Formats: sequence, C-alpha cells, structure tokens
Amino acid sequence: MTTTEIFIAMAIHLLIPLTGLIYFIWLTQKMKRENVVNAPAFELFVVFATYGGLLLVALTTLFWQWSGMASIGTFYLILGAPITMGIIAYRQRKMKYVSRYHYSTYYASLSYFIIAPITFLLLFTPLMHHCLLL
Repeated sequence: MTTTEIFIAMAIHLLIPLTGLIYFIWLTQKMKRENVVNAPAFELFVVFATYGGLLLVALTTLFWQWSGMASIGTFYLILGAPITMGIIAYRQRKMKYVSRYHYSTYYASLSYFIIAPITFLLLFTPLMHHCLLL
C-alpha cells in the first residue's frame, strides 16, 4: 500500500468520522449551554450519522475500494435512512420553531429525500463511471 493510499484510507475512514463526532459533541454541549428545551440530541446524532454515511459512501466510491461495509452502509442509506429521516422530520415538524437546532434538524431530515437520490444518481450512473475513467 502506498503512502497516498494510506492517507486516503485514513482520511475517509478515520478523519472524517472523527471530525463529525467532534462537531456533534460540540453542538450538543452548545445546546446544553443554551438550555434548549427538548434538545434534539438523538435526532441530530441520527442526522449526523446518516449524512456522514452518505459522505463515506461517496468518498469510497470516488477514491477508495468498494467493500462489504460500503455495501451495508449503502443498504441502510437506501432502505433504512428514508424511514428514519422521515420519522425525525415528522416528529420535529411541530417543534421546528422551538430553536434553530430543531429547525435545522427538521430541514436536514427533509433534505435527505432530495440529497440522497441525487448523490446516488451521480455516483452510480454509467455516465459518472465513464467520466471517472477518463
């Protein structure tokens, strides 16, 4: 394995998830400091994990080797995430004006229904694969 491959693997599988986790922890601490009523911490965790998974699948497709874990992640993103994000959006619809965190969680969960299909369409169409090979 070359140095470049090691760097790519570390960035995709360690650096990006760790950055997301640190930002999530920072955000939950900020909500706690601001005394947000019914802070959507669990919902935000699911949103972070889902979008993080989408980012990891995209980066794996573009820069790394496909694996069984990437397949499992894609399976969740196609079948499980729409249900999960739909439930979060439904639960947050009445709470979205409580705080900017509720508002952002609501719209982030709704946006998944636009962002994910476009991402998968761009990643897995034959045209994209042809462009990557050029």
